Amino acid sequence: MRRLQLDHIQEKDWVSALPVKAIQFGEGNFLRGFVDWMIHRMNAQQLFNGRVTVIQPIEHGAGEVLNEQDGLYTLLIRGVHNGELVQERELVTSMHRVINPYQQYEAYLQTALNPRLRFVFSNTTEAGIVYSPQDRYEDVPPSTFPGKLTVWLHKRYEAFAGDPDKGVIVLPCELIDRNGDELRQIVLRLADEWKLGDAFIEWVTHHNFFLNTLVDRIVTGYPRDEIEELTQQVGYEDRCFVAAELYHLWVIEGDARFAQELPLAQAGLNVVWTEDMAPYRTRKVRILNGAHTMTALAAYLYGVDTVKACMDDPTLRRYMEIGINEEIIPALDLPREELLGYASAVLDRFANPYNKHYLLSISLNSTSKFKTRVLPSIKEYAARHHKLPRVLTFALASLIAFYRGTEIQDNQLIGTRADGSEYRVSDDPHALELFREAWSTYERTYASALDLARKLLGYVELWGEDLNRIAGLPERVASDLHAIVTDGMPQAIQGVIRHA
Repeated sequence: MRRLQLDHIQEKDWVSALPVKAIQFGEGNFLRGFVDWMIHRMNAQQLFNGRVTVIQPIEHGAGEVLNEQDGLYTLLIRGVHNGELVQERELVTSMHRVINPYQQYEAYLQTALNPRLRFVFSNTTEAGIVYSPQDRYEDVPPSTFPGKLTVWLHKRYEAFAGDPDKGVIVLPCELIDRNGDELRQIVLRLADEWKLGDAFIEWVTHHNFFLNTLVDRIVTGYPRDEIEELTQQVGYEDRCFVAAELYHLWVIEGDARFAQELPLAQAGLNVVWTEDMAPYRTRKVRILNGAHTMTALAAYLYGVDTVKACMDDPTLRRYMEIGINEEIIPALDLPREELLGYASAVLDRFANPYNKHYLLSISLNSTSKFKTRVLPSIKEYAARHHKLPRVLTFALASLIAFYRGTEIQDNQLIGTRADGSEYRVSDDPHALELFREAWSTYERTYASALDLARKLLGYVELWGEDLNRIAGLPERVASDLHAIVTDGMPQAIQGVIRHA
């Protein structure tokens, strides 16, 4: 079977002639299934007409294999749309080459001298946008992404004598809040500490644009279990094959004039340029992430293992629909029809048979997730409607039930499912000890459940506040917790649905 290379595609001459207009830190699955695919889509419609040079952010990565394939790879897109399974396959041609700065540092710095380069993309994981006092300008290369970017920007500044028109637009895709602001702050801090000069700092500040973004797509990566069949279908060997879901969303907070330079929406992509991305981030965190968090622990104790299994079970699906449509959405400020449309897309994504999303994976660090994803909806719903939301408060009781255990091993709390099988709860060690200690005195009575609820809800270090101050919450949680323990999770959830 032939190896995928540029010589094997009909449009090789046209693709090869496209100038490099962007540099990208990260060669992983997500960027290839998201940003690079979007640039490929724009190029196919002759809207962008540019390629991307990729910088491998860590010493060992997929760069060598991608270069062997001339930057080409196949993207398999699969999902559910309006209840129907959709499957698409594309050969993505937007990647020029990958440079490993740990082995090709001068080649990396030379990319800063490209006068046509305008965009910088990145996805170096949530831990990638970080300040390190150990970074030095003279390092070959600096260890962190912000360190590498600061040196690169300075080389560009020097090469073009501070030309305002040679500034770049930076669009980080790391999943941290205000990612552009955070990256800009670290770059400026390093520029100051490295004494790169006031003129350079002024150039970075006024002529380079760090945009906050929100990205949303599940990219599952190399389809290892299906690769033999897929290889036969495409007729070539692709060691960088990547699979992703159908849904995609990119929210970019920035001046609308940049949308003319990067015409993503014009290419038919689900990209939103906005002056304020906060409502979109809130929408994603509350609906998508909130639905995961409000469901995962209850559903696992119910007896299923994946998000798809939740969607296949009528009781759990109804539980999710009530929680999203009747409790989370009424606590948000965007137009209701827009929110319902987003929620419908979320449920389609949850039903995607190609995404095997395990509930135990979602359960990691559930206390902090509940605090940011679900608790704000409970409080806002209560403030607006003067009553507690039925499903979301049950989710809090389910969290407490999931964290039931009397033994901690290897920094994990040992829980037991209704069928007697053990599972491991992963969270902050201090949080696990609080739950273990609280459960150690529990007796199977409502009064004991109320004591337990009040004790756990009162731990400010868990929730950032004393949740006992929310009127009726400890009593509601205690009642639900008592039902879960005495009647079992299936019957308890049925009761929630009947009275929601």
